[in-house]
Amino acid sequence: MTTADTADKFAALGAPSFVWRAGQARRLRMILDALGPRVHGHGLENGCGVGMYLAHLRAHSRGVVVGLEYDFAWARRAAAHGPVVNAAGEALPFPARAFDFVLSHEVLEHVHDDRAAVREMVRVLKPGGRLVLFVPNRGYPFETHGIYWRGRYHFGNIPLVNYLPRRWRDRLAPHVRVYSRGDLTRLFAGLPVRFVRRTVIFGAYDNIIARWPRPGRALRALLHALERTPLRVLGLSHFWVVEKTA
Repeated sequence: MTTADTADKFAALGAPSFVWRAGQARRLRMILDALGPRVHGHGLENGCGVGMYLAHLRAHSRGVVVGLEYDFAWARRAAAHGPVVNAAGEALPFPARAFDFVLSHEVLEHVHDDRAAVREMVRVLKPGGRLVLFVPNRGYPFETHGIYWRGRYHFGNIPLVNYLPRRWRDRLAPHVRVYSRGDLTRLFAGLPVRFVRRTVIFGAYDNIIARWPRPGRALRALLHALERTPLRVLGLSHFWVVEKTA
């Protein structure tokens, strides 16, 4: 696969976590806290990439934790950590009420039909089961998935793209969605769920810390402190915990 092919693949599907660092560890703690005793039941990671979170969830669970991944090559790598299904999130190959929890980590923005994907995740949850969801926040000042400009993909954190009117923003970044709180609420409209937690979080900025350790750690501490203020609306990702009610 050429460099251009790899860039296009990451643009279309997102780049999974290939290494485990402070940012992933922090999110795992949030996931485990949100799930509570449900983590010991049966679980699904919907969009498991190469299996980084999947391996850690299995280490904490006494139940069966299954991965689902759309990309076949990534699914094969993730299968080193246990059972993985190669399928699309809009048509989960599992019966209703099969799982005590579902994790969807920065995946929903890449699927063909996000409403169908949400409906499917709720369908396979048991009553009382929980969906832990991370998706990009439209309020974040940078588009982290790059943009297309004059037919070419430009990788990187592009400032202010998400603040443009939706039709302009989506022309620059047609490969990935970004969500406001209202956008997410509408995806769950009419489904048998209640919202346990709905907030916005900042990233861990591990790349910055690797290059400039002391300033990077200071920046991370500041931004994580902002999560406890109204300025969290500028955070990187929505973090929602959604429980099935019936």
